[in-house]
Amino acid sequence: MTSRPTLTEAQRAFLAEPRFAVLATINADGSPQLTTMWYELQGDEIMMNTKAGRLKDRNMRRDARVALCFEDGYNYLTIAGTVRLIEDQAVAQADIKRLALRYHPREKAEQLARDQFERERRVSLRLTIERISEH
Repeated sequence: MTSRPTLTEAQRAFLAEPRFAVLATINADGSPQLTTMWYELQGDEIMMNTKAGRLKDRNMRRDARVALCFEDGYNYLTIAGTVRLIEDQAVAQADIKRLALRYHPREKAEQLARDQFERERRVSLRLTIERISEH
C-alpha cells in the first residue's frame, strides 16, 4: 500500500494564508473545468464548499478526482486527490460560514451567510491529498 504524501511545515504555512485556490474538475467530455475557490486546510485535508448543482458539483459526483493550484506570483503549490462530498446542511452551512470568516471581516461574512448562503443548498468538499507538487 502506498502512503499518502505529507505536507511540509512550509507548505502548511503557505496554505494557511488566505489566498485563493483554483479547483480543476473533469467535465463529462473529459475536458477540464476550473473554478476559483475559498479553502481551508484542516489537518491533512483541504475543505471547500459550493452551492449544490453547480457544474463542479455535478462533475465531482461523476468523478471525484480533482486538482488544486495555490499561487503566489511565481511560487505555487499543486495538490491532487479525491474529494468526498458532504451534503449534511448543518455541516455545509457551518463550513461556508467558516470560509466566509476566513476571507471577509466578520460583519461581511455574517451578512453573506444570512443573505445568500443560508438560502442555498450547500455541499462541503473534503479533499484527501494524494499528490503534492511545489514550484
